[in-house]
Amino acid sequence: MSKTESKKNFNLIWKLARNDFKNRYAGSYLGALWAMVQPVITVLMYYIVFDKIFQSRGQAVAGNIEIPYVLFLTAGLVPWFYFSEGLSNGTNALIQYNYLVKKVVFKIDILPIIKVVAASFIHVFFIGVMLIVAAVYHYYPNLYTLQLIYYSLCMFILLVALSYTTSAIVVFFRDLSQIIQIALQIGMWATPILWNIETLPHIWQVIMKLNPVAYIVLGYKATICENKGFWVDWKYTLYFWCITGLFYLLGRTVFKKLKVHFADVL
Repeated sequence: MSKTESKKNFNLIWKLARNDFKNRYAGSYLGALWAMVQPVITVLMYYIVFDKIFQSRGQAVAGNIEIPYVLFLTAGLVPWFYFSEGLSNGTNALIQYNYLVKKVVFKIDILPIIKVVAASFIHVFFIGVMLIVAAVYHYYPNLYTLQLIYYSLCMFILLVALSYTTSAIVVFFRDLSQIIQIALQIGMWATPILWNIETLPHIWQVIMKLNPVAYIVLGYKATICENKGFWVDWKYTLYFWCITGLFYLLGRTVFKKLKVHFADVL
């Protein structure tokens, strides 16, 4: 792919992703602001429950550091909401943009990417909410905070890799969308978001860490709550990129194999 073609594809992805984000809330009075309501309401709900109703700040132990549970929870919810929305929307990319799939000259490979980019807009705002919550509890931004860019990139690539597979299969097996929604509900409890992974026996910690999303969730928590660099556990980082690379190769292979039949089915 030439440099000119790459730039053209990038501009097209950015334009379509921005339009996708805007059109999702077209016709409503608040528009795109509705996308910001969920993270704010979620954080406020947990703040009221754990800081007001219980009249004490729930504590969670991360290593040897005691941190406010609301912050611990928010740091886990931020990447999970990104993963949940990105995978759900990425899976339905071809179905939603079926009119583009039927165009011979359109490069349909970018459609799953467009959905993930659109989900990234909300994620950026949610990161801002998380940093505000952290500041309230005196966990202020520092150099380690820049790692959020790295972990966001990790999630972006993982989502694109998975979306290539799911978006291709769902064209022929529509029930996959519902299966993914159920899997996401279960996955939220199977991922160390609401609970501390260090409270588990070692063997279960190893099993839970096989989930690549756990790497990112734990990375967000380590960045915000512990000032811990991603390079500290380099073996886990290597595992994440290896498994994500395999998912990407699988996704591209499946997408390429089924691509010729998309227009006929849609």
